[in-house]
This record gives sequence, structure tokens and C-alpha cells, in this order.
Amino acid sequence: MSYVSLTINGIKISVPKGTTVLDAAREAGVFIPTFCHDPDIPRFGACRICVVEIPGMRNLPASCVTEATEGMEVYTESPAVVEARKTILELLLANHPQDCLTCEKNGDCRLQDYAFRYGVKESGFKGERKNYPLDDSNPYIIRDANKCILCGRCVRTCNAIPERSVIDFGYRGFNTKIVTAMDTPLGESDCVYCGRCVTVCPVGALTWKPLTGKGRVWELTRQEVTCTFCDSGCTFEVLSKDGKNIGVVPKTPGNGRPLCLKGRLGLELKYLDDPPAPQLKKGDEFVQVSWGEALGLEDILSKLSKDK
Repeated sequence: MSYVSLTINGIKISVPKGTTVLDAAREAGVFIPTFCHDPDIPRFGACRICVVEIPGMRNLPASCVTEATEGMEVYTESPAVVEARKTILELLLANHPQDCLTCEKNGDCRLQDYAFRYGVKESGFKGERKNYPLDDSNPYIIRDANKCILCGRCVRTCNAIPERSVIDFGYRGFNTKIVTAMDTPLGESDCVYCGRCVTVCPVGALTWKPLTGKGRVWELTRQEVTCTFCDSGCTFEVLSKDGKNIGVVPKTPGNGRPLCLKGRLGLELKYLDDPPAPQLKKGDEFVQVSWGEALGLEDILSKLSKDK
């Protein structure tokens, strides 16, 4: 394997040829903010918050799509870079609800973190604001399109599973948003509520409905567990507050199989002190079902009851 040597903020580093500037910086321990970057589906280059300064390049390139080259010099916090990031944040905040104090992602939001880091307290851009209705048409996921920053992470992770591909970009210009087929509510779509999209969302556009109002991120403790409902071994996190388990959220899919609702429901039954009743979609609406039906164990439970 061939390597290239470059300098990032005065730090000399050698990385394999083809490595992006973003990955090289992270290997050197240098922070670069990102919104759209997904390590599992890299090189999207949409949000531009990861721009850096590289002498010899006319513009500030996005580090997530720029390959490191021999002798390259990179500056990640130069005055030009900081000014560009502030402008990007102001543009995002121009159309973003200012309800951070009550947002479910308060304390776990990259937009909030970066605005604090770069001292952006308000947007200098004024104009029309988005006013989409809240989509809470299903029992598991809440979508707030007004908080979406169009990073595309949810789209790419959903489309990574060919048989799903439930959401994508729709419309154009100011009206661009993430939509289901025919722009129907999520509850009317083919979504299977695996939670991949919620897991990767960097802001409050996608949140867990069963966890609404149950606790702030700094109040929760997390325990990683492995799902055993199949042999793929997806990982989840059990969320606890004041010594009580209050929720289960997906973390990483296992090899060869995507995350699934069945696994999360099974872990809720196993770990939660007061698991919510499972709901499945039948026809055009969600109905409460037994745990046996939700987990596909009705035949087994029936045989066990006969043995007694």
C-alpha cells in the first residue's frame, strides 16, 4: 500500500493514498465539524461545514470529499475557514426553529454544538421560514421537517437497504425536503421503523416518540446490549434514568442484516421496567398487538401453553 505525507495544522502525518483530508485529520486528532458525513456511506459533500483551507486551491474544499496528496498543507481553523463555517451555521439557523430549550435533542444536537463552538448566537439572514406540520402519524418516530438541515444521512442509510428505500429528497430550492413516496406521512408509507434514520440524524428532525419527554441526554445512562433474536448480533443501547430502564434505541446493525423493529421490541420487553404495548400496522392503521404476535412467537407460546 502506498502512502502520502501531508501537514495538518503543523502536524505531519502519513496516510494511505486515497484517504480523505477529513479522515487524515481525525487520525491526527484534529477536529473538523461534520453534518452530512457518514463513515459507513462516505463522500457525500453536501453540508460544507467541514471546509478547510489548502494553499493552492482556489476555494475552501470540503474535507470529506478531498483526497490527501503528497506535500499537502491543510488548515482547519484559519480565519477564512472559521468565517465560512459561521456563515453556513447562520444560513442553517435562518430556517431553523429556535426552540432549543424544549427540543428533545437539546444537548445531543450538532447544530447546537457547532453554534456554541463558533459563537453563532443568531442568524443575520432574514426571510421566509418553513412551516411544515409535525409528522407523528406512527407510534415510533416523530418527523419535524422544520428542523431538518437536509444533510441526507437519513436518506442514504435508508437507501443502503435496497428493499427499503422509503425516503428521498423531494421538491426543489427552498421547498426541498425529505419525503416518502408521494410525500405521504410516515405512518402511511412502507417504513418498517427499524430506526436507522433516527440513529444518524444530527439534529432534532427525527426523534423517538416513545421517549418524548422522558429525559434529557445528560440525565440518561446508556448500556450497550446485543440483540439475540437472530444470529446477526445488532447492537442496541438501553437508556436508563434514576435507576429505571426507560427506552431501547438501535446503535449498529450486525453484518449481513439491517436493523429491525422486531429486535428492538424484543429488547424493550426484556429490559424495560414498563415496556409500552407493541403496535403493528394492519391495513392502513396501527393497532395494539400481543407480545407474541409482535415478536412472531405466537405458535411457540401456543405450544408451550398446551404442554402445561
